[in-house]
Amino acid sequence: MKNELKNRAELETLAYEQGAAAFGIADLNRLDDKDFSAAIPAGYFRAVVMGMRVLDSVLEEIVDKPTPLYFHVYRQLNYALDRLAFMVATRIESAGYRALPVPASQIVSKAPMRGQLSHKLLGWLAGIGFIGRNSLLVHPEYGARMRYVSVLTDMPLEPDAPYEGNCGECRACVAVCPAGAIHESVKDFDIDACYRKLCEFAKLPFIGQHVCGICVKACSGRRKNKRNGNP
Repeated sequence: MKNELKNRAELETLAYEQGAAAFGIADLNRLDDKDFSAAIPAGYFRAVVMGMRVLDSVLEEIVDKPTPLYFHVYRQLNYALDRLAFMVATRIESAGYRALPVPASQIVSKAPMRGQLSHKLLGWLAGIGFIGRNSLLVHPEYGARMRYVSVLTDMPLEPDAPYEGNCGECRACVAVCPAGAIHESVKDFDIDACYRKLCEFAKLPFIGQHVCGICVKACSGRRKNKRNGNP
């Protein structure tokens, strides 16, 4: 237990020094999704999950479609997260353990659209937030205004408990979704409708990628609400 806490503290310090706004450790043995578990290489039983904030000022420029500025920041965040994951993985390997950084945003399939692993599922398992109506990981302070990266490892690390929470009465993302993909229940999220709208946005000048940002902007979390004078 002492080594697990020490290892965790060192990695957490590194992450925050490099600009992370969220950090958690997922116990991969708690996964009950067989398909997801099958995608994890053998021998890894922990995931270090880290998140960085999307700047509020950039999101506020979005009205009904992604802006070139949002796309630029989106790419820069992915780069920063991948660099952070590489640094953490290097630190873990230098201590004699295995570490596999999973890219922040790398599409490996378009039908359906998916990445190497689900950072949002790992983030929930790592106690960072919950899966909201918008099908995104919702951080209690920053909402969905975050992006994430994960590092799989066999390093002994004290894990977090999965986050217990939900959107409650908030439905800010439902009305603004341009695809009509967000509904009352998380289970009813229409990923096909979302993907079709992303394909439309990808054709916009100076965008060229499947990004949106509208529901990300709508999901501002407690921090933004407090700043606006709300409880």
